[in-house]
Amino acid sequence: MHFGQEIISVTKGKKTSMFVDMDGVITDYNFGKKLDFLNKRPLNTNIRTLEKISKLPNINLYILSICREEKEIDYKNQWLDKYAPYFKKDNRIIIPRDKHTDLKSKEIKELYLRETITKMEDQIIIVIDDDNEILKYLKSKFNNIVFYQDSSLID
Repeated sequence: MHFGQEIISVTKGKKTSMFVDMDGVITDYNFGKKLDFLNKRPLNTNIRTLEKISKLPNINLYILSICREEKEIDYKNQWLDKYAPYFKKDNRIIIPRDKHTDLKSKEIKELYLRETITKMEDQIIIVIDDDNEILKYLKSKFNNIVFYQDSSLID
């Protein structure tokens, strides 16, 4: 579990909140199938790695995902219940794009993180995403967050 060892090294046992994207990180990313979330293929290697990390006592795992429409929230939760139930229901942040039509995904995630991490000042914050544009953007906005590309999860 190379990534798990990396997380143990980075966090040094300090309380940590880890925000994980869904599409492309723990699920197959399929551009063409709108609202077909329940049939997305699970990325089992990443799911198993995150499940091991979820057992570390200092780690609080969150899903931070964007969906097209509000009705997709239920589909994503059903998928998580089936394939990654270790993501607690209260730690699933699934934000519908139709509530933020003037913002891009990277801006929606920035907004959420700005509002949330101020309450987590005593914690290490980690973000895992598959979208390099989102990672670069967020990295330019936050100097107190540790970022990982989804490929880091694969041993």
